[in-house]
Amino acid sequence: MEQGRSIPRKLAAILHADVKGYSRLMGADEVGTLRTLTAYRSLMEARIAQHNGRIVGTAGDGFLVEFASVVDAVQCAVDIQTVLTAENAQLPSDKRMEFRIGINLGDVMVDGEQIYGDGVNIAARLESLAEAGGICISGTVHEHVRNKLTLTYEDLGEQMVKHIAEPVRVYRVRWEEVEKQKAEKVVSRQLSVVSPQPPAPNPQPPRQSRIALIIIGLLIAVGALAFPFLSSLITQEAQPPLSLPDKPSIAVLPFENMSNDPAQEYFSDGLTEDLTSALSKISSLFVIARNSAFTYKGKAVKVQDVSKELGVRYVLEGSVRKADNQVRITAQLIDATTGGHLWSERYDRPLQDIFALQDEVVRKIVTTLKLQLTLQEQGILVRKTTDNLEAYDDYLRGREHFNRFTQEANAQARQLFEQALELDPQYAEAYAFLGWTYFREWSFQWSQDVQALDQALALTQKAVALDDSLAQAHVTLGAVYLWKKQYDQAIAEAERAIALEAKLA
Repeated sequence: MEQGRSIPRKLAAILHADVKGYSRLMGADEVGTLRTLTAYRSLMEARIAQHNGRIVGTAGDGFLVEFASVVDAVQCAVDIQTVLTAENAQLPSDKRMEFRIGINLGDVMVDGEQIYGDGVNIAARLESLAEAGGICISGTVHEHVRNKLTLTYEDLGEQMVKHIAEPVRVYRVRWEEVEKQKAEKVVSRQLSVVSPQPPAPNPQPPRQSRIALIIIGLLIAVGALAFPFLSSLITQEAQPPLSLPDKPSIAVLPFENMSNDPAQEYFSDGLTEDLTSALSKISSLFVIARNSAFTYKGKAVKVQDVSKELGVRYVLEGSVRKADNQVRITAQLIDATTGGHLWSERYDRPLQDIFALQDEVVRKIVTTLKLQLTLQEQGILVRKTTDNLEAYDDYLRGREHFNRFTQEANAQARQLFEQALELDPQYAEAYAFLGWTYFREWSFQWSQDVQALDQALALTQKAVALDDSLAQAHVTLGAVYLWKKQYDQAIAEAERAIALEAKLA
């Protein structure tokens, strides 16, 4: 802070979170721990945005978040811990990553995007008092939320904390009552079949919140975050098999990377995404979205289970081996209801024929399922994103880095998207994702560059000008307009993205 100038201050609700035993987890499995942390961060960031929070910092395994509303801060913490508890239940006990959260309401000093002072320090001290997977709040927070949220609170008394002169009253938040009420609602809905009751009217949320929820939902729907958000929606109850839709349905499972180089994973993932995207443009075919299908990545699964869990009849699976200038793709189409193979092919091609090869696989599926395509749909099916193979390769590598959700990976993704555009200045998808790297930099506060949001807008507008059918570009535009408080434009772009992606399940 500069000497001699007045330091602005404000009252804010501060949430501080970090991982209990993070050093132990890293010592046991660095790669696995980092992968889990990245996935959990994406879940947390989505809920922070949903509750109108702003991430101030994400150093190491920690989060520092500010909220204008203390009620939003506590509700966000409860939602985070509820979701992460469900995620951890799927992991061995020694692999579970449990966050501790502390929340304080206090006066803070503001320096640019950063905040300082005892209000922040107390939140950090409260976090250290929380148990793994738990939440501790200050007495000031308790006074504001005790009659506003359906929670219970355990009074831990006054606690002396490091570097704070006066003792702090501490409460432990208990949200078991929330889960109990959810269970009661399930029972109530079941009883309503026998004795139905008219539903109570739901109050409409504020307009800005509704817009934010639209954008967040779109990010999940079109795979911009590219992590398993949908897994947080899976409950512990046994789910009945989904019924099949009234038209042919298919899931494209992640193609396996059979190359000796693990770094080629981006190529097999990219091929999977391209096949999914091409098939989704066929109106007479029901296609499972990329995010849902990728929950099976790296797992040994039975296609009959996939059919029951996703509600599809057909499964496309395969593998990719890429070496030097040659590529081998094996693909097989399976009737997942019976396990029977409809067809299986192996393709050996020079790498420069990859686009024709993708079309060949798609057309084989169409022929097998006896689908009728209109001439317009045939035109969409064969359209290329770029004819420059090197640009396509840079784009796929950029997508791989982009999906990691770290500041360093975001910078690497940007460089690769820029390289793709140098090779093909008309590459609309590369413009769309390049713009998204600038928006992510702005929204995560990784840079103090005030031009980042304007750069995101300009690049994404260029993508739309080149190809108005890119749902990802309209999602990015909607998010940028939301930050710029241009709400009508944000809604219009969100609706356009939803319309474009309507065929994806």
